Amino acid sequence: MSPAPAATVDPVAHRILVVDDEEIVLVALRETLRREGYHVVTALNPLQALDLLKQGPFSVILTDQQMPQLTGLEFLGQVKQIQPDATRILITAVLSLNTVIDAINKGEIYRFVVKPWLREELLATVRNAVQRYELICRNAVLQATTLAMNEKLAGLNQSLEEQVRRVAEQNQELEKLNQALKANLEQSVQLCLKTMETFYPTLGSQARRVSEICRAMAAGLELSAEEHQTLEISSLLHDIGLVGVPRNLIRRWQHDPASLEEAERILIEQHPVLGEELTGFVHHLGRVGPTIRAHHERFDGGGYPDRLAGDDIPWLGRLLAVAVGYAESNYNSRDTLEAIKLASGSQFDPDAVRALLRTLPKATVPAREREVLLSELRPGMVLAKGIYTANGLLLAAEGQLLSEPFIDKLRNHNRINPITQALLVYA
Repeated sequence: MSPAPAATVDPVAHRILVVDDEEIVLVALRETLRREGYHVVTALNPLQALDLLKQGPFSVILTDQQMPQLTGLEFLGQVKQIQPDATRILITAVLSLNTVIDAINKGEIYRFVVKPWLREELLATVRNAVQRYELICRNAVLQATTLAMNEKLAGLNQSLEEQVRRVAEQNQELEKLNQALKANLEQSVQLCLKTMETFYPTLGSQARRVSEICRAMAAGLELSAEEHQTLEISSLLHDIGLVGVPRNLIRRWQHDPASLEEAERILIEQHPVLGEELTGFVHHLGRVGPTIRAHHERFDGGGYPDRLAGDDIPWLGRLLAVAVGYAESNYNSRDTLEAIKLASGSQFDPDAVRALLRTLPKATVPAREREVLLSELRPGMVLAKGIYTANGLLLAAEGQLLSEPFIDKLRNHNRINPITQALLVYA
């Protein structure tokens, strides 16, 4: 590996964290990197390193794989949550190449260094890592600048709208512009929804169930056009903040929330906050973000993320909360409605519950879907999505009623050519 040019890197401006349980290795790495001008901080164990990460940013983190308490890959997985922009490098002598490459492909680490390392290769890797960090920082500045320009553009558009209202000719042009913006918004929302479905298919089907309920409530309550649109977009994107949360964690949260550890629960409870941030592109409907943020608040103040209560919870957020409660329930419709009635005044706003009960009969709610493993397929289940081979050939069509022989056929096929897609059945 030829060393990358260092002309664009100012070592003094970068802090590097080195983690290894062997003092002699720490000293060697520290002195090697300090001679290059880097500000080096060391830690003898990953827990100490995690504390250092919470105290200030680092450009690069280098860690040994074999350590007590946490392996290097486990440690770097936590680093990704604390400082996602920091470049992560794994130093290893025994880890299998396939495991390391898999970690790189998933974004857990940037590069790995094999023990014993060559000095020039190590320095080249660190320089590349620093350049990557600088690029991420520059991109963040660029995004901030772009956002400022977009906000300025929005202000100019508003001024333009005031002028075109005075001129009949320009009203037509304004209408075209509004139609284009509407189409762009719809495309953006559908793209986000498709992203959710690709990441975790049942998030998409649940979003559509919630959307149909919210559409019926908006019509029944005669909400204004803006409130109607805000509630509809919020219902489709209310779980967008779960994108990036490990799939197995989402599955456990949906089916066995009591099994979550404290750190896992905290991660899940941040998804309304992240959802608010991710829907910032709906700049002309500023209530979408707060509505999404509030959809797990409880009327009695025991919800999350802000522990709001009563009328402090946005009205559209209270409507969305009861729609989500109905759509995502694991019970049948009748038992779900009884549970929601019992939760009126505690979990849900009584007015929102009444709105749901009054308008639900008018809603066309899609059948509930759930994701299952191949081993969980049972006779009598109905496929909610078709099953395809890796080459795109249809194995089982949507709506297929599963029988024992058909399930055996799928399992036999899987033993020869593994089925990699998510399996969805109607709940």
